[in-house]
Amino acid sequence: MTIRFVTSNEGKVEEAREYLTEPVEQVDYDYTEIQSDDLAEIAVAGAKEAYEETGGDDPVVVDDSGLFVESLGGFPGPDSAYVEHTVGVERVWKLAKQEENRRAKFRGVIAYYDGERAETFAGAVPGRIVAPRGEGGFGYDPIFEHEGETLAEMSTERKNAISHRGRALAKFADWLAENE
Repeated sequence: MTIRFVTSNEGKVEEAREYLTEPVEQVDYDYTEIQSDDLAEIAVAGAKEAYEETGGDDPVVVDDSGLFVESLGGFPGPDSAYVEHTVGVERVWKLAKQEENRRAKFRGVIAYYDGERAETFAGAVPGRIVAPRGEGGFGYDPIFEHEGETLAEMSTERKNAISHRGRALAKFADWLAENE
C-alpha cells in the first residue's frame, strides 16, 4: 500500500516519510478547503474530495494545521495560511505583543481516507509568540518560540522532532501498524 499525501509542500512529504514505513507519494491536488473552526473537519473533507478526484485505489492523507494564540481567541487558527498571506506574520506579532498572555499552540490534524473510512490524528506543540528571530523555517516559525528557541532558529531535524505534524504522524504510524 502507498500512502498518497495531498500537498504541494515536499517538506511535509519528507517529514511523513520519516514516520511511516509505507511508501509515501506526493499528490499535488488543490482540494476545496471548507470553512470551519475544526481542523479535523477541514482535513477529512479535503481527504475525501482528494480521494474521489484523484481516482486512486490507495488511501490519501491530508494535513491541516494552524497557529492558535490564546489571548487572541485562537486567532488565526484554521485560517492561519490565509492570514499569513493577507495580513502577514509581522502583523500577527504586532497584535500578540500587545497582550500579556502570549501563549500559543501549533495544532495539526492528519486525516486518512481510504474510500470507506476516515480517521484523524491530532498533534500540538505549545509555545509562545515572540518578536521575529531566526533564518530557517517558513510561515509563523520566526515568531513561535518553543523551549527558548523559535522554530526558525531550530534545525529542520529538531523542528520536525517536536512539530505538531510530527506528533500527529507518530499517532498515525502507530494506528497504521495496528490496522493495516
